[in-house]
Order: sequence, then structure tokens, then C-alpha cells
Amino acid sequence: MSKPRNFFFFKQSPPPPQLPPSSPRNKTFSDAIIDENIETAHCLITKWNSISTTSNHSYLFNNTEEAKHYLKAVKSLQSAMQYLVAQDSTSKKLIAAQSLMQLAMKNLETEFCRILGQNRDRFNSESVSVRSRTSSDRRSSFSDDEFSDEDSSSLSAESVSMTVIADLKAIAECMIFTGYSKECAKLYVIVRKSIVDEALYNLGVEKLSFSQIQKMDWEVLEWKIKTWLNAVKVAVNTLFHGERTLCDYIFESPEKKITDSCFTEICKDGAMMLFSFPENVAKCKKTPEKMFRTLDLYEAISDNWQQIELIFSSESNSTIRSQVISSQVRLGETVRTMLTDFESAIQKESSKVPVPGGGIHPLTRYVMNYIALLSDYGDAIADIVFDWPQSPLPESYYKNPSHDENNPPSEIAKRLSWLILVVLCKLDGKAELYKDVALSYLFLANNMQYVVVKVRKSNLGFILGEDWLMKHEMKVKEYVTKYERMAWSKVLSSIPENPTADNVSGIFQNFNVAFEEAFRTQYLWVVPDPKMREEIGAWLDVNVVYKYREFYVKYRVGLNSVIRYSPEDLRNYLSEILCGSVSSHSPDR
Repeated sequence: MSKPRNFFFFKQSPPPPQLPPSSPRNKTFSDAIIDENIETAHCLITKWNSISTTSNHSYLFNNTEEAKHYLKAVKSLQSAMQYLVAQDSTSKKLIAAQSLMQLAMKNLETEFCRILGQNRDRFNSESVSVRSRTSSDRRSSFSDDEFSDEDSSSLSAESVSMTVIADLKAIAECMIFTGYSKECAKLYVIVRKSIVDEALYNLGVEKLSFSQIQKMDWEVLEWKIKTWLNAVKVAVNTLFHGERTLCDYIFESPEKKITDSCFTEICKDGAMMLFSFPENVAKCKKTPEKMFRTLDLYEAISDNWQQIELIFSSESNSTIRSQVISSQVRLGETVRTMLTDFESAIQKESSKVPVPGGGIHPLTRYVMNYIALLSDYGDAIADIVFDWPQSPLPESYYKNPSHDENNPPSEIAKRLSWLILVVLCKLDGKAELYKDVALSYLFLANNMQYVVVKVRKSNLGFILGEDWLMKHEMKVKEYVTKYERMAWSKVLSSIPENPTADNVSGIFQNFNVAFEEAFRTQYLWVVPDPKMREEIGAWLDVNVVYKYREFYVKYRVGLNSVIRYSPEDLRNYLSEILCGSVSSHSPDR
């Protein structure tokens, strides 16, 4: 870090003015007071001018009492000059007082720059907090009242920065009072702007044009976005907030013109550079993997907007507020475009190869994982899609006996429900690729179950609600029931309710054929969800094994030649189906 420079508006120190002798003739009491004030000011100002030019280690504001008297004398000198102007604007005494004032301002400028420069490392925006206002209410370094012992003893190392701030405030007040507000503000801006710019640079904020961002590989741009997301929190809540507080305190005045002007000049370039980045990102090519970083940027602006609006509230900062709004609007438009493209991509998916065993389709996994991630940005998505028209959902889609008609689904629920409905419709088409109808229903059951589980275990469950979940869980059961009936109908019908003794042997033979065919058909079918597989297993145990056991126990005697399976054999074989692998002891002979 380079050493702070000293900035002076007086290129050369004016020589200490010689005060003209005062004529005692016709001298009024007011004249005497004015002469006394000028003489006091002359003594202090010339004294410290001499010290500052001959010593590199003696500073006015290292001596609190001396600095206090110095500032009081300068203010009195200003009042004296105003009195002299009213009496005789060409008097030698006024000219000498003006020269003395210039010398005083040169000394104060030197002190102002020195304090700002020497404290730039430890005196940063973070050191300005609520306690700065509390401290200023309790004490002021240069008020007309003397410090109490308690006040003096409170100036510990922890409050050094507050003492420094009080010194700067006192100098600024004096320079503004004497008509040197522009000079004071310019000095302050030069030093503080360099600190803010350096802080932003250290946070990784850099000036990047749209063309530069557009040419970046996604991995590089994603890293830039992550850096920005960390930087914006610090910049808004610490850097800009602290700088605003600091300006408000040092240049405190009812009009706030100087405060606003200083703060704007210090922070505008950095703020515009910071807040234009999201808009440039939003202008880049839209691809699915950019959705979530785009939402991160949108959320970051939303989360910090209230603070941004408060910090940059003045008219002079309207361009900064406009840039923030522009970035957020563009990000929202980009998310809408991506959602539209995402829906279109689902509808255009045209793979014709059925998933082996009726398992989870890759489209189901991809879409549901994507939508589940979208649900984590619920507030942002809700804000973005609030007034965005979409294709209407089927009239009965949300109809449910327990549904509260006075509490209709939110816009985000409608939007995400629609995306899920789009993929479910695509799955209906995928089910038709299977030649076995039972496998089609198993495929639909598997994929609907995956959808339901993903919704229930993510934030989607809170967005879509319990009614939606109940409706789709019932749909899973419907598909499972159709699979069970179609896949096992021949096995179940092979054992009649009231068999006759003369056809028992044929029944066993028919059962063997039906069971082996069902097993052979289903041994590569799959049910990935363990809970659903367990429920199907329980159904098979009750409807196949138990029914076969009753018949087996009643008619097995003397039929060993036609009986291939005991009830325990059936249970063992059935426990191995729907796992997607061939049984090691297949009943197929």
C-alpha cells in the first residue's frame, strides 16, 4: 500500500501576517473585543505554523486542549472578519485577518490529511458503527464544555478510532464555518475514495465489460459470480454502510448537501462497477446450468435492497439505485427465459428407448432434481413469476375434497406444478414404449413415486402442499394396483375358488406354468423405492403365497409328481423379483 499523500490547496505557505497597530481613538467596546480575538488567533495560528514547519513530530491534534483553543480562535477570527467587512471592507486589519485565515486553513488542511492518511489502515468503514453516534452524543472532542475525568479515562485503545473521527469532525466543522467547505470535502474525497476503491479491489470486485464476461468459460464466470456474492455482502453492509455513516458524522449538517456530495464522489464509481456485474451476467447466453447462479445474484440483490436503498437514498445516488433495479429486472427476465427454455426442452425430449425394467427415467431424475433446486429459491421465483402468464393447469388439477377454496395455490405452486405436469405427460408417452402393459404401469408407478418422494423431501412439499402430495400418492397406488392385477392375473386365476377333486392335478400344473411365466417376465423388472417394493411384496404374500398355501395344504397329498413349489419356495422366489437381477435359482426349467 502506498503512503498517503498530503493534499494542500495552498501551494506555498503565506508568511505570517503582521497585524496593523490599533488606534485607541474612538475605539468602541466591540472594536476591543474584535482586536482581542484577532490577536489571540494570531498568536495561536503563527505559533503552530512555526511548529509545523520546523518539526516533523509535533502535531496540533496530538494536544486536545491546544487543538480545542485553536479551532475556537479560528471561529472567532471568522466572526471578527465578518464584523470588519461590515465596518470597512478595505481596511488593512481585514486584509491581515484574511491572510491569517489562509494560514489557519493551510494548517488545518495539513492536519486533516495527516489524520486521514495515518489512520487509513486501522480507521476503516468497519470501525464506524452505532457506537459512533452514541459516543458523539456523550462527548465531543472540541465542544465548549470541558471533558470530565470519566470521559478522558474512557479513551482506551478500543476508542482510538472514535477519537480520530471526532478530530476530523471538528476540523470539518471549522472549515465549513469559515467558508472552506469545498476544500475540506475535496481533501476528504481524495483520501477516502482511494480506501474504498482499494477495499473493493481486495474483495475481488473488478471492472468487467459485457464483452469480457460473454467470452468467459462458464467455470471462470461461475467463480466470478461466487466472488461477487461474497463481495456484495461486505460492500453493502460494511463498506458502503460504514462510509455513509462516516460522511454523515463528519459532515453533519441539516442540509446534508456536503455529506451527500462527498459520499457520492467516494462510492459512486465502485458501486456502479459492483452493481452492473449482475446485469452483464444476465445478458449472456442462457443455458440450464446458469439458472441457479442467476437466482443467487437475484436473491443477493433482493436481500440487500433495503440496505442499498437506505444507503444510497439521496438524489445524487439515483443512478446507483437505477443500476441495481436494472440488474434485478434483467436477472428476472433471464430466469423467465430459462424457465421457458426448460419447459420447452422437456416437451422436446424424444428418446424412444424404454428404461430397462420399468425403472426411473433419466428425464424424471433430471427434471425433478432441477425443480427441487428451484424450490430452494422460493421467494425469488415467486417474485419473478408473480405476474407472468403461463399455460393454465387442468381444471381438476387442484381439486381435492380437503382443499380450501379460500386459500388457492400460489403462483409459484402453479408454475412448479405445471413443470411437473409437463414431465408427467411425457412419461405417459414413454410408458407406451413397453410391449407389456403391466410393465408400463410399473414404469409409471416407479416414476410417480420418485416424483412424490422428491417433492416430500424437498422444499417443494411446502410449496405444493399436502393436497398435491395426497393426490399424487393416490396416483402411485392406482398404478401399482393396475400393475399387480395385470402382472399376476394368470397366476391368481390358475387357482379357482372352488376346485373339484378331479382337476386338482391340472390346477397345480397350470399354476406352475403361470407362476414360471410371471417370474420369467418380471425377474429383470425393478422397483427402486424400497418402501414401494416392500408394499408390493406384502401384496404378493397375501394374494399369491397365502392363496397357494391354502390350496397346497388341502390338496398336496399324493401329488408330489406335479407339485414343484412349496409355499416357502414361492416366498423365496418372490423376494428376489423387482430387484433388476436374475435369480440364482430360477424356477424356469
